[in-house]
Amino acid sequence: MKITLIHGQARKESTYHIARMTAEKIGGQIDEFFLPNDGSDGCFGCFACMEKGRELCPHSKQISLIFNSMLGADVIIIGSPTYVLEMTGHLKSFFDHLFSAWLSHRPERAMFSKTAVVISTAAGIGMGGVTRSLSKQLFYLGVPKVYRFPVRVAATSWNDVQNKAKIEAKASKIARQAISKTGRAKPGLKLRLMFSMMRRMHKNNDWSPLDKEHWKENGWLDGKKPWRD
Repeated sequence: MKITLIHGQARKESTYHIARMTAEKIGGQIDEFFLPNDGSDGCFGCFACMEKGRELCPHSKQISLIFNSMLGADVIIIGSPTYVLEMTGHLKSFFDHLFSAWLSHRPERAMFSKTAVVISTAAGIGMGGVTRSLSKQLFYLGVPKVYRFPVRVAATSWNDVQNKAKIEAKASKIARQAISKTGRAKPGLKLRLMFSMMRRMHKNNDWSPLDKEHWKENGWLDGKKPWRD
């Protein structure tokens, strides 16, 4: 089992401990990344990834290290504390760099078989919205199964969290679910419909040659599907 574990910040408090706990309960090789230390500056909006290829992004070295780990993983775990009712800016910046790998552009075949867990903590509110946002990002990258794990910790330090036993029980349950889906996750109706819509769009695509060539090379314009062929 290979796990990519991405922390949306470098502070090792509640979100870090819960994400790490979940990864260890799933078990296997863990590739661990901390943003912004292992990340990059924000996306410049230069369109190099769209017009020339992701490898020519000014931040390609840092971004590709993490994204390649995601492509090779069985399970992707992403954790973010709640910052002003959203994911951290560092994590949002990372996802900004991946938009050329969205369903609407050049999705990667490997993503359509992944299982993911998204985790967020908050002292009070907002963690549910963060896990929904993280889940949305992974959906548009093609990930078919995402487990959401929002946690109200009612504390600013992991040492002060009072409901650790309940959190660990939930982590154990999600770990079992993730293990059961590993290698067997299949896109649901929404993802299949979105893929079909994008295929129809790219058949008439005369505005983005790299995107169209990607779909053509994968056989997706001829009816093949990344989760089946």
